[in-house]
Amino acid sequence: MKTTYEQIVDSQYIASPEARGNIPEILSLAGHESFSPAAADEKRTLLLAIDVQNDFMENIGSLPVAGSKGDVQRLTQWMYRNVASLTQVICSLDCHSLLQIFHPGWWLDQEGRHPDPFTTITYTDVVNGLWSVANGESERSLAYLRNLELSDRKQLCIWPHHCLEGTYGAMLESQFTYMLYFHAAARKTRPILVYKGQNPYTEMYGIIKAEYDNDNYINQTVLDAVGQYDAIYIAGEASSHCVLASTLQILEHFADNRAITSRITLLVDCMSPISGFEKGTLKQFDELKDRYGIQIRNSTDVSLSV
Repeated sequence: MKTTYEQIVDSQYIASPEARGNIPEILSLAGHESFSPAAADEKRTLLLAIDVQNDFMENIGSLPVAGSKGDVQRLTQWMYRNVASLTQVICSLDCHSLLQIFHPGWWLDQEGRHPDPFTTITYTDVVNGLWSVANGESERSLAYLRNLELSDRKQLCIWPHHCLEGTYGAMLESQFTYMLYFHAAARKTRPILVYKGQNPYTEMYGIIKAEYDNDNYINQTVLDAVGQYDAIYIAGEASSHCVLASTLQILEHFADNRAITSRITLLVDCMSPISGFEKGTLKQFDELKDRYGIQIRNSTDVSLSV
């Protein structure tokens, strides 16, 4: 390859408010490469990059994941090493409005105060009057909490405001973005950006569906894409929440098709958990490996064949 990694990614500016880079220059560098178009790949490979966004980056994000800076560096290095044989990249992006059921402004305690971030609110809490809905959506909010329990989903956690639509925090991390578009230009393809989490009445950790919603939304576009690739690699933030949920939702959809589930590899050194979920996340990944035949590997041990 004519272009060096350092010409695309400046490692000291990963997860930095100072985005050092020049998209036109990066596209020009990619134009001087001589890779075959991605559409010509005989073995088709897909990277699912989950929520590689500023608000999940340590030092700069409102919901930072410890280890995320190193994750981005290793992921972009892996993409660089495999530009010639990485067919497609799909990026999920959390995208929220100010008033959503998991943000503080949705709820009030008995003193009329909004909950602190990381507060857990249960169906019983609301029935007993510990929390009330601030915006008049009491019936729907209570039904959501009840359905979370009935379907054995995560309890409602109040998160800090993050990935608010149109803000810096909702943007892809800058150095990852440079590598993403270098790959796209060099392979004559385009990245696919998939937005999630815009329904104000539910949380959507996974890329495929919400924790619970009345419309039973399914992201069929991503599921169809997964079924079309010979190898699928998953990375991003946070491994304990959005990566795990995305992986599980995909595996559950293809549960009867081991030929597809066994194509999936988690690049575990390109993802980190929210603090406190380290052991539980690794245990769940091992269970998915046993149940569905996925692979769990470090990016340094994975080289795509051309």
